[in-house]
Amino acid sequence: MRRIIIALFLSAGLSATALTQLESTLQRKGYKDVTEAVPGTYVELMYARADNFTGRVLYDSLSHAYLHPDAARALAQAAKELQRQRPDLRFLIKDAARPVSVQRHMFRTVRGTPKARYVANPANGGGTHNFGIAVDITLCDTLGRELPMGTPVDHLGPEANIDREQELLRRGIITKEELANRRLLRRVMLSAGFKTIRKEWWHFELLRRAEARRRYKLIDF
Repeated sequence: MRRIIIALFLSAGLSATALTQLESTLQRKGYKDVTEAVPGTYVELMYARADNFTGRVLYDSLSHAYLHPDAARALAQAAKELQRQRPDLRFLIKDAARPVSVQRHMFRTVRGTPKARYVANPANGGGTHNFGIAVDITLCDTLGRELPMGTPVDHLGPEANIDREQELLRRGIITKEELANRRLLRRVMLSAGFKTIRKEWWHFELLRRAEARRRYKLIDF
């Protein structure tokens, strides 16, 4: 199974030179390489392939994933808790810090469709990914194979809602194993200070968007 270790998420059309410049800028600004901050973590960039909810490749160059140091430290803490509870499992990151240039591309792709409500409008200040304090994450085994969660990461629909899981279980839409895996992921992430959002079991953020805007800078370079 192909596993992708990423450094930066770029919108389609940016050159390898631009990647080097942006990666260097992230490093110079102090953003942390997730795989260095949290050894053993797998990273597979979902927007580097067309089989994401936009139907397009949004990142055409990649090597490592970055987070703000505060989020990287919290993720390392969550990883320690995961190892304490389940040493046979690892984190698998699907998205993390996202430059505003990518956010604009993503929003243009879904603008005017029902999918637009799932994407923060960069004209309104963007979302928590654009501050480097949010991560889209799931669980995998030590070989990087994803655990069943009831839906893929980035699934649009009520099956991904965390406030409907008992109903989903009762209706047979998710299994007991899938619910237990979701709860384990939430438990370890919440223990490190991350917050959930209602519609996406995989999304965790260190702060809400309003607070992030007050405390952190946009990744707008």
